[in-house]
Amino acid sequence: MSVFLILFAIILLAAAAAVLQQMRKRNVSGWLLGWMRQDWRGSRPPEGVTRHLMFCFVDHYEPGWGKPPYAIECARVARWRQDYPKLCANHRDADGRPPVHTFFYPEEEYRPEHLDALVEMCRMQLGEIEIHLHHDKDTEQNLRATLKRFTELLADHHDALPRDAQSGQPLWAFIHGNWALDNSHPTGFGCGINNELTILREEGCYADFTFPAAPDPCQPSTVNRIYYATDDPAQPKSHDKGVRVRVNGTPTGDLMIIQGPLGFRWRSRKFGLIPRIENSDIRAVSPPCPDRIDAWVDTGIHVEGRPEWIFVKIHTHGTQECDLDTLLGASMDTAFTHLEKHYNDGKAWKLHYVSAREMYNIIKAAEAGLAEDPGQYRDHLIPRPAYAPRAAAN
Repeated sequence: MSVFLILFAIILLAAAAAVLQQMRKRNVSGWLLGWMRQDWRGSRPPEGVTRHLMFCFVDHYEPGWGKPPYAIECARVARWRQDYPKLCANHRDADGRPPVHTFFYPEEEYRPEHLDALVEMCRMQLGEIEIHLHHDKDTEQNLRATLKRFTELLADHHDALPRDAQSGQPLWAFIHGNWALDNSHPTGFGCGINNELTILREEGCYADFTFPAAPDPCQPSTVNRIYYATDDPAQPKSHDKGVRVRVNGTPTGDLMIIQGPLGFRWRSRKFGLIPRIENSDIRAVSPPCPDRIDAWVDTGIHVEGRPEWIFVKIHTHGTQECDLDTLLGASMDTAFTHLEKHYNDGKAWKLHYVSAREMYNIIKAAEAGLAEDPGQYRDHLIPRPAYAPRAAAN
């Protein structure tokens, strides 16, 4: 064997070792097989059928991130209140609706003045408010009490959550702090409760929007799916697998899991060799550029049997100063423009900006076999809160 071939083999082995090392470091092996098993062709609708894009932006919205002084918390919220309406002013979808941002607000950071500022944007049709929670080594009793207290507070004090028409219980969507839904971290960090899916459902949660979480080890092996998870109270991470939501299907399990796109950024490679993970996260270092948007759409997340309705859910941590110019400035403006130019011609595509609640309602409409324009199903099951102004104090 020539020296050249020996050197070439050494280089290949070194490259393979580097790739494997990065895969282990980034926990890719836990979900790679699920990604490879996707039926990409099966997600394509027939030619000539108008496709509908449901675009949802969810936010782990944490004004107290990093435990800053109170003035910085207020400045973060004020920046959103000031700049987000300006960003949305010139953008509309096929239904004439502006972009809508879903603020998943953490229970442990509650301040009424911060919620009041978000409610103002909700009244402008620019946002909705849902539940975020960080907890660790928790108990069932404490978790139930925490969720009851916080959801009633948002429903009563801010009119920010709808209520079930029969029971009066607040209804809400959920994002788990530190990605550790149902005690899914390998070390047990960030939760502590193996029957969390059951608790969430019983306390009024209709869907979870936590994932994707890659490269975090909490990432489930099921990817790019909308599915029902069944809780196993004796085991963690019961949502690792589940039954896909399908047209004319029967709801099953304890909680619907609505995932955003997960895959690889083939145009962005570490060391020029290893593709970076595409996890739908929006930050200054990973802005929502057109090639990413097209990849999210091409992932084709849909209700089984309705491939012409595409669901794209992206996420961010919206109060970190390093990312605010991206989220509230030119990058997001360009992203909305790309969506409206390429996915809203009225014939090949129609674009629908939706909140987390509205995305769930449209999914349930698809499951029920409804097939008209999905924009009309935003309030199909779960009504929109009134976000009524609070009465002045006496």
